[in-house]
Amino acid sequence: MKKVLIVAPHFPPSNLAAVHRTRLFVRHLEEFGWEPIVLTVHHDYYEEDLDWKLTKLVPVDLRIEQVPALPTEPVRIVGNIGIRGFVPMLRRILQLEQQEEIDFLYIPIPPHFSALLGRIVNELRGLPYGIDYIDPWVQPQWHADEKLLNKHWWARKLADVLEPIAVRKASLITGVAEGYFEDVLERNPHLQEQAVTAAMPYGGEEADHRAVAEMDVEPYLFDGADETFRLVYAGALLPKARQPLECILRAISAEPETFENVRFQFIGTGTSPDDPEGYQIRPVAEKYGVWEPHIDEHPPRIPYLDALVHQEAADAVFVLGSTEPHYTPSKVYQGVLAEKPILAVLHQASTAGAVVQETGAGQVLDFDGPEGVRRIANAFAETFAQFRTFASDFDSQQVDRTRFEQYSARNVTATLANALDQSL
Repeated sequence: MKKVLIVAPHFPPSNLAAVHRTRLFVRHLEEFGWEPIVLTVHHDYYEEDLDWKLTKLVPVDLRIEQVPALPTEPVRIVGNIGIRGFVPMLRRILQLEQQEEIDFLYIPIPPHFSALLGRIVNELRGLPYGIDYIDPWVQPQWHADEKLLNKHWWARKLADVLEPIAVRKASLITGVAEGYFEDVLERNPHLQEQAVTAAMPYGGEEADHRAVAEMDVEPYLFDGADETFRLVYAGALLPKARQPLECILRAISAEPETFENVRFQFIGTGTSPDDPEGYQIRPVAEKYGVWEPHIDEHPPRIPYLDALVHQEAADAVFVLGSTEPHYTPSKVYQGVLAEKPILAVLHQASTAGAVVQETGAGQVLDFDGPEGVRRIANAFAETFAQFRTFASDFDSQQVDRTRFEQYSARNVTATLANALDQSL
């Protein structure tokens, strides 16, 4: 069996969203001829809250190599774990490559600085490597809220310099969707001949939802005892989702009768993962007068399995996309497996919309371009009224699981294994 060493500086018990990319891959890779080894930073060096329940979803026989990192206490010089753990990870990769036969080095990003490990190891030892874009590295040239010479400005400038170095010798480029790496190929045209490419969504994992059933845990952010029709959105609020959000809240304000006894529960949408006062939804909801009757927000992130509990306890799952066409929210897959109707507002180029429509799991209000975003304010109330009718008759058995299988974590991992094979 071939060996792939996956560099994942954050891994359970880290509760960051990116850990699920590697976690889902390692669950199924051996079935397709690849033994995974995970290289991660020891959890003692994580800054985020730890989610020990998440470790129960990691295969018990998975080989995990842990390394130290620069500490952030008592003095926090740098926070990025890709930088803090860079040298220890590089040292351990070289040790493993010398001690045993490693066939491929695979690096999901972020943290983006980790991608440089592939290039360095390839130059020193000739080990083939690939980079997986969970998020794009190089960002647009300017953001309206960006200040000259601030941290974001420097990060963007560094990305412009470092990404070409990192991808120069890559033999595999993958991403959550093609849009996540299309620009990489345009900026580095040699990759179009040199590297295998593959687009793979996060995918859904039924074992995660079985774990929820075994937990026997009740939701704690709402009790579900009243007659409220509750939709749950669990996850971060992306900057480029703010404009669609504002249009939605404006629509709710304009036609309150359509949203009688309806509450949208936002979870983990705060300015930081652990700030209970880091509201982002509330100020906009208060602006349109819909905070108390129709909107709830729990700003801090809650553990992953707890988020699934709340989705399964809700009446519906709400998915809010971004004006970035490539954004593919993993909440769609969770919603299907939670067996709840899904209401999604997504860019028409997002592959997540196809998941909802092809499986019959819900309804999608799509948009494209600035004018399309503005139309959300006029169309959302009507779309929601139609969705209420859909939800009242919803039977999870009507969801086409045959079509959904292509989006399962197992099938997604099969795509990765095939790409790894081609890369060799």
